[in-house]
Amino acid sequence: MSIAGGVHRALERALSIRCEAVQIFTRNQLRWASPVLQEEEIRSFNRLRPRFKGVLAHASYLINLAGPDQEIHRKSIEALAEELRRCSILGIPALIVHPGSHRGRGVDWGIERLVEGARRVYGADRPEPVRLTLETTAGGGSILGGSFEQLRDLLGALEAAGIPAGVCFDTCHVFAAGYELRTPSGYRATWERFDRVIGKEHLVALHLNDSLGELGSAKDRHEHIGRGQIGVSGFEQLTRDPALSELPGILETPKGRDMHEDVENLRLLRKLGRSDQGNG
Repeated sequence: MSIAGGVHRALERALSIRCEAVQIFTRNQLRWASPVLQEEEIRSFNRLRPRFKGVLAHASYLINLAGPDQEIHRKSIEALAEELRRCSILGIPALIVHPGSHRGRGVDWGIERLVEGARRVYGADRPEPVRLTLETTAGGGSILGGSFEQLRDLLGALEAAGIPAGVCFDTCHVFAAGYELRTPSGYRATWERFDRVIGKEHLVALHLNDSLGELGSAKDRHEHIGRGQIGVSGFEQLTRDPALSELPGILETPKGRDMHEDVENLRLLRKLGRSDQGNG
């Protein structure tokens, strides 16, 4: 939800269309510098936050802790520290971050670089208990996080450095990275592999996005629920999966100012989640 007018406005918008979970940017996601949070918007945000089952934040798209550019790395560290500080102030337990790109330096180098930057942030400011939550990616090129194995290695390195870490499972990204979600056997195989490689105990949240790109396309292009390549069957299985029922699910699909697209997507997801057993 947009934070135009103050971070508390995002919660007001979410409540207006009956959201039970919400994700925000704590500041402008396309700028390095941002104005400070005002006391009144903090108070209003904290007054509304308990009305949700889950409130999450997504880090700026500019942050790349895994890259070789020294200036970008420095700015990314500063931006991450500021976003974690804002999460602490707002009582948000998890900050979702894109793992970033190693820009051709190699996966192992990128992982070390990311952990180095995160260690400097957590070591200096101790923004606990905010959990650094790595988002699954569509992969491709030098982007980290396109395989469960890479995410496992990233998590292991972060946790070894004493940094609280977790994973956000984005359906569009995972599908575009080559993991099947449409058929019962494919859905089951994907989650069995996730649990075997990473462990479901590391799951913090779900991003519920259909995919314009085909299976394994490595294209990060979101589509409305049921209108993309994953289709209704994939989301029906996900919304009825009891192992995921307690996780916040966030829509990141295109929408206009009146948010009717969100309303329609939510309605469909809730319909798919209904069953005789009451799961979902």
